[in-house]
Amino acid sequence: MDLRSLVRPFAGAALALALAAAPVEAAGPAKSRNEEIVRQAFEGWRAGDNVFTALLAPDVVWTIHGSGPVAGTYRSREDFVERASRPLISRLATPLVPQVHYIWAVGDTVIIRFEASATTTSGGAYSNQFVWIFRMRGGVVVEAEAFLDLVAYQRVVDTSEPRRP
Repeated sequence: MDLRSLVRPFAGAALALALAAAPVEAAGPAKSRNEEIVRQAFEGWRAGDNVFTALLAPDVVWTIHGSGPVAGTYRSREDFVERASRPLISRLATPLVPQVHYIWAVGDTVIIRFEASATTTSGGAYSNQFVWIFRMRGGVVVEAEAFLDLVAYQRVVDTSEPRRP
């Protein structure tokens, strides 16, 4: 294991702290535009829209940090949705509804801390907390990093059946 792999999990937290302490006026118009795009996408998600269609570039690179079957890097919106999002969402009986706690934006970087919950197809509760770090270009996310409780994610995938069409 090299130093980079040891430090990488803490990079997101350090960036979040740095952005939280950054002066708002230093961010400029890109901050306002990117923050508003993300805020509107999350409001749409709460109303039932597809947040990934609204936010992600078709060729987004999305990395889920941690260990477990879903952790890794996905190299397109379709790849991410099919291999990371759909296995969870298909096992939820109710929509996954986000509750945003904070959105930080500086330049082309937007960080969102939120939680989301739903009922699984087996009747259990699913609840998780998330930090997503986006790099935006042209109003869409081109790179994303996600931090979440992968044990809670995997428990739903392992114990609940997918919804039937």
